[in-house]
Amino acid sequence: MRRLFIGMLALGGLGAVVGGIGFIAFTTQIAGHEPAGVKPADAIVVLTGGPSRIVDAVSLLNEGLGQRLLITGVNKSISSEEMRRALPDGERLMDCCIDLGHKALNTRGNALEAAEWTRERRFRSLVVVTSSWHMPRAMMELSRALPDVELVAYPVVTSRTEPENWWSDTGTLKLLVKEYLKYIMATVKIRPAKAVAGPQAETAPSAGGSSAPH
Repeated sequence: MRRLFIGMLALGGLGAVVGGIGFIAFTTQIAGHEPAGVKPADAIVVLTGGPSRIVDAVSLLNEGLGQRLLITGVNKSISSEEMRRALPDGERLMDCCIDLGHKALNTRGNALEAAEWTRERRFRSLVVVTSSWHMPRAMMELSRALPDVELVAYPVVTSRTEPENWWSDTGTLKLLVKEYLKYIMATVKIRPAKAVAGPQAETAPSAGGSSAPH
């Protein structure tokens, strides 16, 4: 029993070391600063979860870095009219260039929703906008759903998620550990939750007009 106990302690210690090394390796994938320049793409996809993500994505659209913008994972209670009022230059952009996706329930769902939208419009490249800590998992899921589409990452960095603040802020550290565990689950394709609301192949995200942004 004593040997078994010591063996279990050693195994647990080894698991903790491996997990710690994996977590540190994961954090090296998280951008510390937003990119100074972004390669233009056919379109832009932003994953909901923070207001600064959508603001940055709309700015990229206004700069002409994509023809259209998909906001994936929009709450079903939020209408196009509400987004029209809330977004910068929303009146014009909602009419020409922004689509709302209401089906995605999580990151996997974001990827499926974005893939459906991308294929229907035959886009070959996407700028992906999400929080810096969320970007590794988002890119993994999107690359699986769209293996033939070029993905350009645009990580949104806030003061809370700057590398120098990770270790001193307990809330941020917990957020990163939780995201690391989700990243591991996504890596091995463990799917504990439903990804999209309703059938995967139902109608595409609601669209505005068809003209490109000016």
